[in-house]
Amino acid sequence: MLTNEIKVAFEAFGKDGNIISVNQITAGLINATYLIETDIKEKYILQKINSFVFKNPDGLMKNIVGVTKHLSEKIKEYGGDYKRETLNFQPCNDGNYYFTDENGGVWRMYIYVDEARTYNKPESSDTFRSAGCTFGRFMKLLADYPADTLFETIANFHNTPARYENFLKAAEADIKGRKAVCQDAIDFVNARKDDTHRLTDLIKEGKLPLRVTHNDTKLNNVLFDLATDKSICVIDLDTIMPGLSMYDFGDSIRSGANKAKEDEDDLSKIGIDLELFEAYADGYLSETADSLTDTELENLAFGAKLMTFECGMRFLTDYLEGDVYFRTTHPEHNIVRARNQFKLVADMEEHMDEMNAIVMKYKEKYKK
Repeated sequence: MLTNEIKVAFEAFGKDGNIISVNQITAGLINATYLIETDIKEKYILQKINSFVFKNPDGLMKNIVGVTKHLSEKIKEYGGDYKRETLNFQPCNDGNYYFTDENGGVWRMYIYVDEARTYNKPESSDTFRSAGCTFGRFMKLLADYPADTLFETIANFHNTPARYENFLKAAEADIKGRKAVCQDAIDFVNARKDDTHRLTDLIKEGKLPLRVTHNDTKLNNVLFDLATDKSICVIDLDTIMPGLSMYDFGDSIRSGANKAKEDEDDLSKIGIDLELFEAYADGYLSETADSLTDTELENLAFGAKLMTFECGMRFLTDYLEGDVYFRTTHPEHNIVRARNQFKLVADMEEHMDEMNAIVMKYKEKYKK
């Protein structure tokens, strides 16, 4: 499926060799992604950036290139393989890291990490522990990167108080007349209003540092080496922004340690898998225990609850607004997702003491 659009975009990056195959990768939901193989055996990922979601490609790519170059230097320092342990974006002929075609399409390209795979759900505790190590190493290696220089690619992405205000407006407007059938979910959110600003209050009080955060730490955003099955590289870097360590830790737990799928409607199947929680905490803290503050460590488990609550609130808001953001397959999809996440929140609340104890266990094990 070599189109002229793809050919022109690829040639803008000035690479040797001719394209011999183009395969579209459909796993991602935002950008158009193509695996390009050339006749000199080089493989690249060529992406057309979704300009509706990411309206400032210059800021977006400055974030990504700055962070990946920093990671490359750190990886070289400890003798790692920077060609596999971070993404390597390629400059265009003009030196920029993105190309704008004649129709306004924005493209970027990086070297394909071969002999690697992703997982959508942990196949074992070892899988999740390994992912925790890689996301933890990602944060540790970026601990000295100036987070305040990063562009905010999606405004208020993990600003839970702002998400709560959006929810209140959606519930008040009730433009689709759905409020009556989801009052249980609305009441659940309102009962936890104070949770929404706990972390942002700590930021205002100067008790939590802003860090370089990935902000979308699902398991399938880590590459695993095919030969060793060890996680090696964090991918999907579009949401790199200033944030909190609790956001990245929390979203990994939310998405990876639920006993059921995100849209499971049998609430009896939903709950926190403490074995997976412990495995991830072990891996993550093996890399970060020395670089995180005591206040961060004390709030990691709460971060898992908050990110789950925030996600459920977003599903509920979208349901009230008529399913305008998340892709759905049936009219009740978003309210099913919301109730699923809220059941996970409730189960985390019941096990919060155990979750905190696990974090403290690995703090003591790894903090020097």
